[in-house]
Amino acid sequence: MSLPSIFDNLRLPVISAPLFIVSAVDLVIAQCKAGVVGSFPALNAREADGDSPMLETWLQKITDELDAHNQANPDRPAAPYAVNQIVHRSNDRVERDVEICAKWNVPIWITSMGAREDVNEAAHSCGGLVLHDVINNRFAKKAIAKGADGLVAVAAGAGGHAGAQSPFALIQEIREWFDGPLALSGSIATGGAILAAQAIGADLAYIGSAFIGTQEANAKPDYKQMIVDSGAEDVLYTNYFSGVNANYLRGSIKLQGLDPDNLPKEATQIDLNSTKERPKTWSDIWGSGQGIGAVDAVVPTGELVDRLEREYSEARKRLSLT
Repeated sequence: MSLPSIFDNLRLPVISAPLFIVSAVDLVIAQCKAGVVGSFPALNAREADGDSPMLETWLQKITDELDAHNQANPDRPAAPYAVNQIVHRSNDRVERDVEICAKWNVPIWITSMGAREDVNEAAHSCGGLVLHDVINNRFAKKAIAKGADGLVAVAAGAGGHAGAQSPFALIQEIREWFDGPLALSGSIATGGAILAAQAIGADLAYIGSAFIGTQEANAKPDYKQMIVDSGAEDVLYTNYFSGVNANYLRGSIKLQGLDPDNLPKEATQIDLNSTKERPKTWSDIWGSGQGIGAVDAVVPTGELVDRLEREYSEARKRLSLT
């Protein structure tokens, strides 16, 4: 199946994953201008109590910046952007954020931690395309049954809340019955890996951790440097910090005075509104996928996309695809 026309302006078949805290408005705009889908979790747009919704401010800025870019660069328009709605029951902002995104005609909606028909309907009401992230084939079938248009297969090695299945197995099982838009997440940080994702049946690569090591990322300098300095063996898969299995940098766990190899057995119960005094997931305990060995410097987003495009082209030539 060919991809929907919303993806026609992509320079590379890439969606930049929505990274909690890290994906803020400047990174999203830079990603879209570079020619890949930029995205952010709606929860990243935070405001003080009583203030007008920061999410509206972000959507206004993204819209204005991308419109201006397109007018100035009609031969190389920006890629579309996406907003991630975390629909877990502990997120008390879902309904408000969904209403705002529908008002602003957000083009791509990425839903996670639960599939909800009402959220899908809201996205469709403004012409939006819904991609739901899943870690196995059972969840994939549920998401499509509830009205999602496409899927993000989150395989082993992905940053943040990752699955445990091989991408080869996960994509193969989904493609047995689903021919719609399908993105693959899991250790993708090179142009060759983008092509490999397509080779096994995905339409798009879903890249997160590599973008942490960019100048526009809303990440602490030490976090960015740890991405540069680390490799796959420096990533730990555990459910201790959020109640859901996820991949984190071992170095960040050590910085909080904890031993990555001897964490308490009792996992934290997931609560997106928690203000408990303890090392905070994503803020103090830093997420990362296993593909970060490909990141060797903190660079502008445009430079990272240039590298990915060059590697993608070289990989195609090696396989005589061009």
